[in-house]
Amino acid sequence: MPLTDVGIRALKPGPTPRKISDGGGLHLLVSTAGGKLWRWSYRFAGKQKTLALGAYPDVALAEARQKRDQARQVLKRGEDPAQHTRLAKLTAATQAANTFDALADEYLAKLAREGRAEATINKTTWLLDFARGSLGARPVAQISAVEVLDVLRKVEGRGRHETARRLRSTIGSVFRYAIATARAESDPTFALRGALTAPQVKHRAALTDPNAFGGLLRAIAGYDGQPTTSAALQLLSLTFVRPGELRLACWDEFDLGKGVWTIPAGRTKMRRPHAVPLARQTLVVLRELQPLTGYGKLLLPGYGRGSSAGKPVEPRPISENTLNAALRRMGYGSDEMSSHGFRAVASSLLNESGRFNPDAIERQLAHVEANDVRRAYHRAEYWDERVAMMQWWADHLDALRDGDVRPFKRRGAA
Repeated sequence: MPLTDVGIRALKPGPTPRKISDGGGLHLLVSTAGGKLWRWSYRFAGKQKTLALGAYPDVALAEARQKRDQARQVLKRGEDPAQHTRLAKLTAATQAANTFDALADEYLAKLAREGRAEATINKTTWLLDFARGSLGARPVAQISAVEVLDVLRKVEGRGRHETARRLRSTIGSVFRYAIATARAESDPTFALRGALTAPQVKHRAALTDPNAFGGLLRAIAGYDGQPTTSAALQLLSLTFVRPGELRLACWDEFDLGKGVWTIPAGRTKMRRPHAVPLARQTLVVLRELQPLTGYGKLLLPGYGRGSSAGKPVEPRPISENTLNAALRRMGYGSDEMSSHGFRAVASSLLNESGRFNPDAIERQLAHVEANDVRRAYHRAEYWDERVAMMQWWADHLDALRDGDVRPFKRRGAA
C-alpha cells in the first residue's frame, strides 16, 4: 500500500531496521534510532542495487517519488542511477571550487610563468579587481553574459569606456583559460561584442609632416638642457624604439664595433630580443655620450644621486617624463609631439618613401604579426634591408634638419 505523510509520521522505531514500501522499488528505511531514510531498489547489469534519496522529512514523500521517477529515466537510458548521481555531485563540487576568483588567480600565475612583464601582470590584476566583487565567488561555468555585462556597465557608467572594453577582453581571457583547462564550456564575453560604448581613440601626438619634423630636429640640435636629454632625443629620432626601451638602456647592450644595439627580451613589449642596426650618425651620438655616462651601467642615468657613505651609488635612469618635458620646453605641446611620436613619424615616412618592404619596417618597429598562422610562416628578420634602411633614415633626418625637404622618389621611378 502506498505511503502517506500521516502514516510516515506515525512510524515508530523497532528493535531492528525495517523497510516500509511505497511501490515501484521506493521504500522508507526506519532505523532503530528513529531515522527515516528514503531508498530506491533497482537492478542494473544483472545486479541488485540501492540508491539513497535522502532523509524524511527533509525529503518529503512527493519529492522522494519524483527522485525515484527521475532515477527510472536514467535507468531507461542504460545508465546506472547511482553512478549518475555520484558524478552529478562531483561535478557540482568541482564547479563550486572553480570560482571566478580561483580561475583568475590561476590565469595571473600563468602569465607570470610565461615571463610577462610586471606592468602587464599589474594591469591585468587591476582590471580583474573590477570583476571580483560581483563574479569572484561564482562558479565560472555558471556565469552568464548578463552577469558580465552588469559588471562592464558599472565601469562604463563612470565614463571609463576604454577600461570597460579592456575589462571585457581580460574577463574573456579568464574564461578561455577555464575552457582550455576543462572548467567551462563557453565564453560569455563573446556574446557581448558590440554591447559597449566604443571609446574615442586618442592617437599619440606626432609631427608626420616632413617640414614640421625638420623643425623639431633643428630644435633638438640646439637644445641647451642636460646633455643626456639631448642625446636621448637624438637617439629616439634615429632609432625610433619605444621610450621605455631607451630610457632603461645599458651600455653592455651596445656593440659599437658591429653597430648593433640588442634590447633584451625582458624589456621589450613583445618579450623577445630586438636588434637595432646603428647608423653612422647614431654611433656618433653614442661615442659623444660615452665620456659622460660610460663609466656606469646606464646609458641615460638621471641626476641627483651621487654617493652614499663615500661610495658611489648607481643612479636611476632618466624619468619617464624627462623627454616629454624637454619637448614642451622646446615649445611643442602635448597635442603636437610626444616621445612615443618618433615611432609614428618613422613608420609614416618610411612607408611613404616606398623604398622598403613594409614587413622590414614593421620588424624594425618591433611589431609582431597578430595572426598566429602568418607569424608562424613569417620569421624573416630582413636584417640586411633593415641595416640599409636605418642608414637611409639617418641620412634623411640630416636632410630634413638642414631644410632639404623633397618629395620621395620611389625606387624604379623615372
